[in-house]
Amino acid sequence: MKKGLRAIAERKGNALQRVARRRSRASAAAEVGALEEAGPSLVVATYNVHTCVGTDRRYDPARIAAVLRELGADIISLQEVVAHRDGANLPDQGSFLAQATGLRAISLPPAAEHRSRFGNAILTGLPVLAVRHIDLSVDGYAPRGALDVDLDAGRHRLRVVATHFGLRSGERRAQAQRLLGALTSRDAGNGAIPAADAGTAILMMGDLNEWRGRRGGIRALDRELGHAPAPRTFPSWCPILPLDRIYAAPPALLRDFDVHRSPLARLASDHLPLRARLAWRPA
Repeated sequence: MKKGLRAIAERKGNALQRVARRRSRASAAAEVGALEEAGPSLVVATYNVHTCVGTDRRYDPARIAAVLRELGADIISLQEVVAHRDGANLPDQGSFLAQATGLRAISLPPAAEHRSRFGNAILTGLPVLAVRHIDLSVDGYAPRGALDVDLDAGRHRLRVVATHFGLRSGERRAQAQRLLGALTSRDAGNGAIPAADAGTAILMMGDLNEWRGRRGGIRALDRELGHAPAPRTFPSWCPILPLDRIYAAPPALLRDFDVHRSPLARLASDHLPLRARLAWRPA
């Protein structure tokens, strides 16, 4: 009888110790998280605007601009930004959206960006230090690229990459490896892109078209840039696929991921915008 009671007491004691250890780890993690969030932060977002054609098949850049204003973001990565549609020349969408939001549009000339329906742009109010292009085109598939920009974020330098990966798994794997190679290259010659120094944070955002969770090219990005949440953003009226991603590499980190689900966002494009808060780790 006494042995049985002693065994029960020991099991309860061990269980309580495990709970205490878990609470201690959770408390420590909370303290670290609070510490890491100290300092300035920026709201960042990525949004595939679907050439400004909504789920009602109506072409309406003003509606996209209204969604962008709802986001209240400091840096926005845009995909499927075009200057023409159905063979007709249109006012440049990037310029229009910048004017409508009070931000600056960063894009590349059509020859460099392969501006079809896969054009990338960045909207921001931060000073621009440098603009580059990373060619992600894979033979046999539609041309793709990434817009690679250095921004002055006050006390910090921030490297922002906006991209849109392809539809095939092999294509996406090749694009992920080429993008990571460009981010880590030390050769500034022959058109290569120099790697950022230790004080420059990397923010990579875009439509990565990876609907299979963390397989394919996403795995390589997770290893090199850190784990990125994958909330569902497509299709906008009933999101079931996590196509859009935001990554940040040290000394930056991301908090408060949010899929923007306003009634207007559900209508303006076939993707929902993905938003997060970017902060810097204390020195």
